[in-house]
Amino acid sequence: MNIFVTGSISFDQVMSMPGRFSDYLQPDKLHILNVSFLMETFSRHFGGTGANQAYTLALLGWRPRLAATVGTDFGSYRSHLTKAGVDLSLVKKVKDKTATGWAMTDRDNNQVWGFYSGAMKYASGVSLKDELTSHDWLMITPNDPRAMVNYARQAAKINASCLYDPAVQIPRFSRQQLQQGVKSAKIIIGNDYEVALLMKQSGLTQKQLLKDKRILISTGGAKGSLVITAGEKILIPIAQAKSAVDPTGAGDAYRAGFLAGYLKQLSLPVCGRMGALAAAYTVERFGTQTHHFNLTQFRKRYKTNFGHELRYS
Repeated sequence: MNIFVTGSISFDQVMSMPGRFSDYLQPDKLHILNVSFLMETFSRHFGGTGANQAYTLALLGWRPRLAATVGTDFGSYRSHLTKAGVDLSLVKKVKDKTATGWAMTDRDNNQVWGFYSGAMKYASGVSLKDELTSHDWLMITPNDPRAMVNYARQAAKINASCLYDPAVQIPRFSRQQLQQGVKSAKIIIGNDYEVALLMKQSGLTQKQLLKDKRILISTGGAKGSLVITAGEKILIPIAQAKSAVDPTGAGDAYRAGFLAGYLKQLSLPVCGRMGALAAAYTVERFGTQTHHFNLTQFRKRYKTNFGHELRYS
């Protein structure tokens, strides 16, 4: 079984400030918004939804196959992912700049992003038609919308297992396209805002999302996460971070941790806790691929946080 991870590869410019965005906003003036935030920290990192998830999956012992497009400036990033254990045979270089994101974070870990798609806009040219089989898992994460639609169709056509995470691209899809994405999925995931938006834009109720034994995961930051099936709702607590330095990429790490446990056929409460712990590693450092751990360290910290052994190898 292969894990195919589709999504963005980007350079992230991460900034933070000591104040709150809400201090700058006037609710009755949002239609003429014109604000500037003075940032106090700045760092540049390797990022992107697809690459972030593939990186953490590699830390958890898998060799994910990352499918994406990058620009001519990808050199050092390629070396980083290869060293981490990510298969880059499906990464295609195009004559453009690698996608770049700019993140602004306030003291409450709220974030505002700007994103230049760059090479990502050619992602629909990376097909999995001759690679993906019915035995494989496919992660569909934020990417060029055309590519995401193509991957959902390819997964549905051969009945490959799929994790569907439309996230920030939800407004870019038609109702029919979102319904196709849901139909292709075994796991649907997003933060609480994204899940609500997915239901609104797709016209599907939570009950309809959970048809055909699907799993719905709603993440809520410091509130933990909720894993929902047709028969139960499981509240997943957060794992204690040593310090909350930067929330960027925590959701990507959660997805990787959850899926890693799920593919080992662990229980849903354990999978959710693996996701929570992977996210905790991420928030302790600036950047989305700057955390490190081995399986021994991961299992030890899991027991410390949750009080029982993790049967994962």
